[in-house]
Amino acid sequence: MSDREEFLAGDRPEDVFMYFADDAVSGIDALAGHGERVDGGVVLVVEGDSGRSAFQRATDTDPMAFAKQAMANDGSVDADCTGGVCPDTDETEGPHDARFVFAFAEEQNEEVEGLYAEGDVIHAYVQCTCGTPYSEKWLAGER
Repeated sequence: MSDREEFLAGDRPEDVFMYFADDAVSGIDALAGHGERVDGGVVLVVEGDSGRSAFQRATDTDPMAFAKQAMANDGSVDADCTGGVCPDTDETEGPHDARFVFAFAEEQNEEVEGLYAEGDVIHAYVQCTCGTPYSEKWLAGER
């Protein structure tokens, strides 16, 4: 099982997931040497603190500030976390491709209601090429 598959299954809650489109960041070839080359970009699964730092260096964006901004817009994130459907597709001229994705897993917490009581939750945040950030969360392994 790949690092990405383990992460999406909820088996790596201490790590963060990052996807960078080929044209989203400089040095994509160097990043590919540390991750998995996918159609149109690179995926990396990295230990939490190191991953957040790497994301910030690559995008010049604080990952937690980005997550907070993206949470304001519900979108649909692909099951493999390399794209999605931008919520502004009908209002804004395209293209509407994912520039980058930042995701983390939150372990099951039976003390709270809702999704978190049911199992580990994947939180995914996407920056669309149109400029709109958006997010979605789901139960790990359910897609």
